[in-house]
Amino acid sequence: MKNRKIPKVMSTQHPDNVSIPFFAETSDMSGEDEIQEAYYAFSHLGCCEQMWDSEGKEVDNYVVKKLFTKYPHFFKQRRLGRDVFLTIRVPNPAVEKEEAKILLETLESIPRSFDVSKIFYEDETYPPVFEVILPLTTSAIELNRIYYFYKNFLYERQFKKLYDNDITLAEWIGKFLPEEINIIPLFEDVPSMLSCHKIVSEYLNNKSLSHIRVFLARSDPAMNYGVISAILANKIALKNLEMLSKKKK
Repeated sequence: MKNRKIPKVMSTQHPDNVSIPFFAETSDMSGEDEIQEAYYAFSHLGCCEQMWDSEGKEVDNYVVKKLFTKYPHFFKQRRLGRDVFLTIRVPNPAVEKEEAKILLETLESIPRSFDVSKIFYEDETYPPVFEVILPLTTSAIELNRIYYFYKNFLYERQFKKLYDNDITLAEWIGKFLPEEINIIPLFEDVPSMLSCHKIVSEYLNNKSLSHIRVFLARSDPAMNYGVISAILANKIALKNLEMLSKKKK
């Protein structure tokens, strides 16, 4: 998406709390509690982005529909995908083999959420979900696999006929949108952080992306490599990314 609003504050799901939040029904913050948490992050805490985590847990892939159903007035005023954002954290199949298929299920839910948004807002201007976070990123290949899987196996398949002399998939069950999604690499180990600019540069090859967001971990590198190493790795990574940004302009 060109000229999109870049979120300044992201809320992550159920951070540590001294006590159970007032809106939670259970201590494990699952099910409908997470839907309410996303709403309160937007409406009461002033966050413009909620990370929706499908890594290592059961996730509600109908979150967009439930948000619109429970809080229609709020989302009519602050549009999901334009004013506030839902960004999905997906498993990394290169590392989390047992959860690899959750990635496919999550990507499959993006066009369905688009259909819900189209009905709710009565237009196709802004997809409600168009960006995913890839944790433990170590190479451009990992990013490209997600980018091209969505583009080639989810978006492009709508133009294929179901069988000879029959209608296309899109004519049968409707269009698949958005056309492409953004991938946010999350670098969590020091070697990857120090080479993140090279990984991002390689990923940008042959793509006409207007921007790319990059996440750098802080707590995990501190635990694994020490606080000083984590601080220095972050500073070096940020400087290298700044230089890459100037080069790509």
